[in-house]
Amino acid sequence: MVDTSDEWITTRTGIKERRILKGEGLGTSYMATKAVTNLLQNYNIDPLDIDLLICATTTPDMQFPATGNLVASNCGMKNAFSYDVSAACCGFLFALNTGAQFIATGRCKKVIVVGGDKMSSIVDYTDRTTCIIFGDGAGAVLLEPTTEEQGVLDSVLKSDGSGWVHLHQKAGGSQRPASISTVMANEHYIYQEGQKVFRFAVQNMSDACVEIMQRNNLTADDVDWLVPHQANLRIINAARERMELPESKVMENIQRYGNTTSGTIPLCLWDWQDRLKKGDNLILAAFGGGFTWGATYIKWAMDPQ
Repeated sequence: MVDTSDEWITTRTGIKERRILKGEGLGTSYMATKAVTNLLQNYNIDPLDIDLLICATTTPDMQFPATGNLVASNCGMKNAFSYDVSAACCGFLFALNTGAQFIATGRCKKVIVVGGDKMSSIVDYTDRTTCIIFGDGAGAVLLEPTTEEQGVLDSVLKSDGSGWVHLHQKAGGSQRPASISTVMANEHYIYQEGQKVFRFAVQNMSDACVEIMQRNNLTADDVDWLVPHQANLRIINAARERMELPESKVMENIQRYGNTTSGTIPLCLWDWQDRLKKGDNLILAAFGGGFTWGATYIKWAMDPQ
C-alpha cells in the first residue's frame, strides 16, 4: 500500500501484524462491548452489580453520547453510570486511577475500566510514517475493594499540553468542525512528528517508571512485570533499560497488535493473565498525545485459577 517493507517496519517498530475492525457501522463500542462481555462471563459477574464503567478512548463512536454509555447499555449495566476518558495512549492509565479512587472512597464496589480504540478510522493509509503503527483493539479490567495491600498502590501521572503540535488530529472538534475543506485537506487523520514524539516518549516514560520505583523503594528484583504501552519496541526497551530489568520481565505483544492506543495495556494483561500470581509487582507505563504520560504501581490481587 505504501513505499516501505516488512524489514523497515519491523526494525523500527517491532510490529509484525495488526487487527483492523471492518464492517458497516462498527466503532470502538463494538470492541469494548466484546471485551466487557468476556470479562463479565469469565468471572460470572452480574452486569446489574456494576456501579461504574469508564471507557478510555481517543476514537469514540461519536462526539456524544459517550462510548462508555453505549458499552454499559450493550452489556445490560442498568445500575451503572458511565463516561469516557480521553488522554490518547495514556487514557487507560488515567481511567484506571480514576476508577481506583471511586473504590477507595467507598463510592463504588465494582468498577469496570475498558480501554479501546479503532485507530484505523483516523489513519491515513498513504502516510507510511503513521499507517504502519496503529491497530484496532480493546481490553477491560474489573476493580473491587480489598482489605489487603494490593491493587492500585501508587501513580505518577503527567501532562504537557504544549506537546499537542507534535501529535494531534487537527479537525473534527469545536475548533475546526468537520467540513468539505477539512476533509479535502486530510485534517481528520493522525498528524505525528515521529522523531520529536519518540525522544519525548523515551525520556518521560522512563522517568515516570524510575520515579514510581524510587517512591515505593522498589529495586529491579522487586518488579515482576513491566506493562508498557505498546507504541514502539525501542521506547519499551529504553524504559526497561532505565529500570535495569531483563527482557523476561517485560510484557510485549506489539508484534501482534501494533499500537491500539487505549487498548494496549489491558491487552497485555489479558495475554499474560495466566502467568500473573497474587502479590506480583507490576508497573504499568504509557506515553501519549497531549502530551500525557505516567506510570502506575500495582500489586496483582488474583491467583491464576
